[in-house]
Amino acid sequence: MRTTRPTRRDCLRWIGAACAAGVAGTPLMSSATPLTRVLERGVLRVGVYHDMPPFHVDGRGIDVDLAQALAESLGVKLALLPFHADDSMNDDLRNMVWRGHYLGYGPADVLLHVPVDRPLMEASPQVSIFAPYCRDRVAIARRLEQLPQLDSLSQLQGQAVAVPGQSLAGWLLIGADGGAYKNQLSTRWKDGAEAARALQRGEVAVAAGLASELESVLRGDARFAVSPLPSPRAPRDGWAVGMAVKRDAVELAQALQRAVDTLAAGGRLQEMFRRGNLAWHVA
Repeated sequence: MRTTRPTRRDCLRWIGAACAAGVAGTPLMSSATPLTRVLERGVLRVGVYHDMPPFHVDGRGIDVDLAQALAESLGVKLALLPFHADDSMNDDLRNMVWRGHYLGYGPADVLLHVPVDRPLMEASPQVSIFAPYCRDRVAIARRLEQLPQLDSLSQLQGQAVAVPGQSLAGWLLIGADGGAYKNQLSTRWKDGAEAARALQRGEVAVAAGLASELESVLRGDARFAVSPLPSPRAPRDGWAVGMAVKRDAVELAQALQRAVDTLAAGGRLQEMFRRGNLAWHVA
């Protein structure tokens, strides 16, 4: 039997019916809920990071595809709110989820690419972080012809390494083994994807960054290998990546979680990652 996606009018009618079935005499509050406001507005505002390959670059990427699918699941249009990362994740959550930027930008209804991290949750009680849709980690890529094995950072001696300086990978390598590798590092790259392209062109023997950045450039090229950064300070298992809404947006969070579950179960989420040249995994 063929099924159709509920329209925005259907969703509003169901919410209204649920409220009407409540305690008699209780004021109807459905129009004040974040989900109802999205449905009445007909637009889901989704915060995405600027310049985060392969998730968002110039209006395209995995997070853009996911944002579109989330809007479709609610029967509304998508409004992207791209923004530049602030000094900390707490700042990003404040500016894009629960308060808005002091310059008047935001907040969004939902922010994508938020680490699903217990300390972050505890430090940001104004938001709910949920729906992990992938994992990432700090990684290192190498040209196999020049560096067949890489079990420890000491094997980098004498090798030129491309790494974005203002990144976790950059900070880890700059400080590794008492600064032993600083003179080998080329840190001018804005992200790991640029560093990977320098490796691809033969300018360096090694590139470091996020696994998603490196793999989006190098995955499928047998000349290179991408593996976790062999540093005791790097999170070995990486971290889950999800999304965030305001703490009181319970219905909206539930609807978005159902949408992500459906996208994963139907293979559509995997296809989004395939188009970004990444293997999809959450665990």
